[in-house]
Amino acid sequence: MFDVFYIGAKPNVFAHEQAVENKQQAQQLSKTRYCWIINDLTDYQHWDFTWEPTPWESKQTHAWPSQWQRDCGTYLIPTDTHKDVNYRTDRVIPRIISSASAVIVDHMDGHAKTVFKEIGAKVKVLKTTKFVDNYLDTLLRIAKNTDQEYLWIVSSVCDYTDFDFTWHPDTWQTEMLHVFQTNECKFGDTFYMHVPTFLQAAPKCELLDWYNNNFTDDQIVNRRPMPVIEHEHDSHADAVKHQVWDSLSDQHKTDPLILYTNEHHQTIIPTIPLWRKQTRTITPLDTRAASVIIPRDAIPEIKTQLYDYEYVTTKHQQQPPSYLDIVFIENGEVNADENYDYLKMICRDKPNRVIRVSGYKGRIAAYQAAAVLASTPWVFYVFAKLKVNPVFDFTWQPDCMQQAKHYIFHAKNPINGLEYGHMAMIAYNKKLVLQNEGEGLDFTLDQPHEVVPLLSGTANYADDPVMAWRSAFREALKLKWMLSQQEDVDTEYRLNLWRTIGEGNKGMWSRWGANDAMEYYDSVNGDFDKLKLSYDWAWLHKYYEDKYDKN
Repeated sequence: MFDVFYIGAKPNVFAHEQAVENKQQAQQLSKTRYCWIINDLTDYQHWDFTWEPTPWESKQTHAWPSQWQRDCGTYLIPTDTHKDVNYRTDRVIPRIISSASAVIVDHMDGHAKTVFKEIGAKVKVLKTTKFVDNYLDTLLRIAKNTDQEYLWIVSSVCDYTDFDFTWHPDTWQTEMLHVFQTNECKFGDTFYMHVPTFLQAAPKCELLDWYNNNFTDDQIVNRRPMPVIEHEHDSHADAVKHQVWDSLSDQHKTDPLILYTNEHHQTIIPTIPLWRKQTRTITPLDTRAASVIIPRDAIPEIKTQLYDYEYVTTKHQQQPPSYLDIVFIENGEVNADENYDYLKMICRDKPNRVIRVSGYKGRIAAYQAAAVLASTPWVFYVFAKLKVNPVFDFTWQPDCMQQAKHYIFHAKNPINGLEYGHMAMIAYNKKLVLQNEGEGLDFTLDQPHEVVPLLSGTANYADDPVMAWRSAFREALKLKWMLSQQEDVDTEYRLNLWRTIGEGNKGMWSRWGANDAMEYYDSVNGDFDKLKLSYDWAWLHKYYEDKYDKN
């Protein structure tokens, strides 16, 4: 039997083992050819202390692995010499006791006590401490208030039911900060710290990322599911600012992350690192942002849109929950069938549903009827005069992180060469359409809207005289009214082209419509109520007949 020594606490193995400070002291004190170094964390119940190496290995120090590392802290050392270390692979000596106590970091999510119950039988819990903005400062505060050499730091957001606290670092990594992966995210919430080294080096680091970290996947810790808030707002900002946030429980109001969704669907939920505010990003999970992760930090900063918060990432976006319906709206246009057939041909292999709406008197009635028929929160409106761009991207999505609004695309005017939102495809917000009472001269511009500079098609509005005249009359009237409210170079330029550019019969009726609008505007002195009559197609048709059919 060889002499047995231990470093640290005395293991309950033999009555005669001796305490030493290091291996060299053990070699000096040993009176046998070899000596053992053991520890109090390891299971030696079935270990044979009579084992000795083969003659050709007799000058080596022999180290055995634990279930975690190649060195479990058990050595057989020759007392007369030391050549090198032979890391044995023939047998594992398991660690059965944790080498450090634990501190629980409370993210104020209501689970700190749950963590205590999960780990209390596995590791000694020293205390619970509150998370403060970032892990670097939180870990430094913990390190400054302990007399322990090593510490486990665990987090209330994680589930430690299956975590094994007997884990230990390899000998050459003892002074590193060991970071355990949370789900698929390497910037995890569980740490194994050498306290003296951390106290010395961490204050010199601006970010915890810059510290001497060992990101390990030896054990992957599961984060607890974040709460899911399902709501019916088309804008998550509205949900955050109004009823949904007010109705949350106090616990959910303190959760570090919440998943908001207005069209719940199966999606992969990424693990958002909590290391600091910059990593706790608002994270949309699809191209519409129908589902989005919102950190607690962002809530006070959101005013009108989620982009009010500085830190947003789109790297986790997946497919949207649905593709927008397409509604084709006609009102007796001579080219309606041709343009509808062309739209159907373009969309034959696309996931969008195509609906045709006709026969409604007045634009508001037609728009609202189309909204009722549609099944998606936004709808592509294609007007019968528009020959759709064959390469238009019908997978396009609105953005639920902004306020709910309409999206106006561009259309090409073949008569005067203008390319802007007039007669273009519009992605209308269904709820806004149903609320719109048509108070202004432009149905779309009466509500929040945004121009998307994508060419949606060519507006063949001049294929018959009435349609050419009617389209030009309404648009010129609107442009004139806009100029009366605010001078604008682009608006003035467009109005001038409507009035002056146009060749042949088609161009003539377009120019006449624009100039007749100016004449009408002056005749009513810009009276808004009289300008609004242009909303009514029946009124427009009678005005046209009175001016041209009776002459």
